[in-house]
Amino acid sequence: MAKILAFDIGKKRTGVAETDPLQIIATGLPTVDTQQLLKFLKKYVAQENPELLIVGEPKRLHGEPSEVEGFILNWISIFKKHFPNLPVQRVDERFTSKMASSVIAQSGLPKTKRQQKGLVDEVSAVIILQTYMDRK
Repeated sequence: MAKILAFDIGKKRTGVAETDPLQIIATGLPTVDTQQLLKFLKKYVAQENPELLIVGEPKRLHGEPSEVEGFILNWISIFKKHFPNLPVQRVDERFTSKMASSVIAQSGLPKTKRQQKGLVDEVSAVIILQTYMDRK
C-alpha cells in the first residue's frame, strides 16, 4: 500500500492531508499557498509516490457546485496533465470548514494558534481524507 494525499483547494491556500502507508490514519500537513501547489505536489510525489489524490468537492446545501468548483476543476486538470497515472477522486466537502472550526475550538489550543488562517484548511483536508477512508 502507498499513501493517499488529500486537498482542500482554495484560491489562496490549500489544506493538505496524508495517510500513513497502511492507510489507517489521516494526518494534516502544513497548508500550501495555492500558487505553490504544483511545486509541492511534484516534490511530494517524487518522495512519497502516493497511490491516489483526493480532492474536496465543494457543494451548496442542495447539491449544486459551489462557485469555486471551476477553479478546482482547473487544478484537477493540471494534476492529471502532470501525473497521468495518479488517479484523482472527489469527496463532498460540505460543512468541512465548519466542522474544522468546531474541532479547533474544542482542541484546547491557545487562541493565537486557533486563529491561524491555514489551520482550518489543514483540518478540513484531514476531514475530507478521513471521510474518504471511512467510506472505503
